[in-house]
Amino acid sequence: MSRVVAITGASGGIGRATAREFARRGDSVALLARGERGLEAAAEEVRGMGGRPLVVPVDVADADAVESAVERVESELGPVDVWVNVAFTSVFARFDHIRPEEYRRVTEVSYLGYVYATMSILRRMKERDRGTIVHVGSTLAYRGIPLQSAYCGAKHAIQGFHESVRAELLHEKSRVRVTMVQMPAVNTPQFSWVLSRLPEQAQPVPPIYQPEVAARAVVFAADHPRRREYWVGASTVGTLLANAVVPGLLDRYLGRTGFASQQTGEAKPEDQPANLWEPADGPDGRDFGAHGAFDGRAHGRSPQQWAAHHYPVLAGAGVALLAGGAALASRRR
Repeated sequence: MSRVVAITGASGGIGRATAREFARRGDSVALLARGERGLEAAAEEVRGMGGRPLVVPVDVADADAVESAVERVESELGPVDVWVNVAFTSVFARFDHIRPEEYRRVTEVSYLGYVYATMSILRRMKERDRGTIVHVGSTLAYRGIPLQSAYCGAKHAIQGFHESVRAELLHEKSRVRVTMVQMPAVNTPQFSWVLSRLPEQAQPVPPIYQPEVAARAVVFAADHPRRREYWVGASTVGTLLANAVVPGLLDRYLGRTGFASQQTGEAKPEDQPANLWEPADGPDGRDFGAHGAFDGRAHGRSPQQWAAHHYPVLAGAGVALLAGGAALASRRR
């Protein structure tokens, strides 16, 4: 049965790929973002894949605008079954090279945008006692890295906010679910449109995954929201486990490697757009799509993700193998 899905940040990157993934199932998909050029292109993709799109231009940093957007989605498509928070912006720079108003803007979009959207849709979902909210997180929700202090701060804040809301829903015995998906480095257009004060072109820290890997994880989380969070990619698993055990060692390692690993070695284009205050895909911009500039280096599959999504089958197979081995051993005695 088709569902009503709403996605913030749907004009590009993970949000755009996630919209396509839901559309393949015939879902109605509300596409929320600032960039109307990207939104219209996303709507065409959703329509072409069998979904029903609704374009809703909105700046998620504006709580009143978010409330109006949610009201419009539910009046035109019906009650939202799945809400996906993705929208963000950031600044690539050393902390002391970021202006106070820029830091505030990143926080308002990348953290408070999640809060405002959740406030608005959760009230409606609780009245119906059903629905799922998926927060797209990051490895950086747990592990801060240099040159991304504003983004890391926002993702850490989302993590704490998510845990608090989840605990409250559990206390109320609500059937509304919230879950979070912690992403690895993903080949999205952000590295071509985020405000950057780096001398070289910004890049995701390898290994890099395609946005379709992230999108499949979001859809799986929406279908299986009882888990508090999902980790995507072996690099995410390794980083988060290492951070839990030897965070101080990671501080020193990232202090040595984190500057070079986030830059390509090539000069940043002088005309590179910045979407901090205005969408990069505005009236004079272009549609950036879901993919960034690193297709040649990005992985389209994640064995770790497949294993995480099929762990009951793998666990059952493991038990069967152990039982079979024990039975064989007993016969040999």
